[in-house]
Amino acid sequence: MNESSKVRRRRRIKQIALGLSVVTLGVGAVVLSQAWVPIGHGASGPRLERMQASLQWDGGGFENPQPLWNDMWGGAWEFLLGSDQSSPEQPLTFDAGDLARFDKPPATGLRVTWLGHSTSLIEIDGYRVLTDPVWGERTSPVSWLGPSRFFPPPIPLQDLPPIDAVVISHDHYDHLDYPTIDAIKDWDVTFVVPLGVGAHLEYWGVPIENIKELDWWDRTRVGTLEIVCAPARHASGRQLFDQNATLWAGYALLGRDHQVFFSGDTGLFPGMTEIGEKLGPFDLTMIETGAYGQGWPDWHIGPEQAVRAHQMLRGDVMLPIHWGLFDLASHAWTEPIERTLVAAAEAGVIVAAPRPGESFEPEALGPIERWWPAVLWRTAKEYPIVSTKVD
Repeated sequence: MNESSKVRRRRRIKQIALGLSVVTLGVGAVVLSQAWVPIGHGASGPRLERMQASLQWDGGGFENPQPLWNDMWGGAWEFLLGSDQSSPEQPLTFDAGDLARFDKPPATGLRVTWLGHSTSLIEIDGYRVLTDPVWGERTSPVSWLGPSRFFPPPIPLQDLPPIDAVVISHDHYDHLDYPTIDAIKDWDVTFVVPLGVGAHLEYWGVPIENIKELDWWDRTRVGTLEIVCAPARHASGRQLFDQNATLWAGYALLGRDHQVFFSGDTGLFPGMTEIGEKLGPFDLTMIETGAYGQGWPDWHIGPEQAVRAHQMLRGDVMLPIHWGLFDLASHAWTEPIERTLVAAAEAGVIVAAPRPGESFEPEALGPIERWWPAVLWRTAKEYPIVSTKVD
């Protein structure tokens, strides 16, 4: 190759590199422009000062009493390999039935409608509480990228009955959904969130007077319903530079006659016994059971430990949540409910497993109807999930 050819080759390589850089920057700019608002906003001023005064604040962010253990490379490799059963083979749709049922209060005083993942409508002693409402299509700051829903919302957002309170456990995208918050920001409801999450809501247009930000063990009231922010073992963040900048939590709903516990996302931790002793017993526990991996056993509790947590919390009936809607881990999509039912049977725990959109009353449970298909899944013996720093 003569010198002239070498020069032309170098020039061509530079042109290709420049072109790729321009394309990359252009795509990045488009993504950033679309994601800018959904990413949310960081805390400042008195809100930040209150966060920094929390016992859970550790220098630059919040921390768990039992830090999370991660096998970063092993977990990433496992997630990339995935499972050929991690999502349904056939499209799913669910009919929520006659919504006129919401015109009458539940006969027992407590009724729950699971809408998929961690979204549920809880009717408790005359009040309606919506947990981690996600009506958006993807768990992502953009509409065209990220895990998408297995099925449409069983009840359209506009068809819900009047809501008294919305509780949000933390700011990950599968729990704090911008399209949903944008749609309900003008509702006359109380938004109950952990420390720092109120900054996102206020940025998105929720009136500040409608936001109640709580630290662990803080309490607020909606009428006669008491809502207690409970500890959890997890993390937070909506982009690379805000990891653990907001708090994560579970909630106890303490009504006149009934009590419900909502775990949010959590690994197993000893403090669940304290929650049960201070706030229980609970007529119903709603505990996340899906999206787990051996490389990150402290982030999500897993089915068998969820049953153990239910017992630590002094629960009566258990509703497995955080499964069946998004592909967020390497296990089969039905594995969480299958393993939960096995573990619950061994422990003598009563489980509710409603079809998405179906309402049930814990005090009047019927038999479980297996609405999900039979697919291959790993047993607890084949693939145990064991959180660290728990005896």
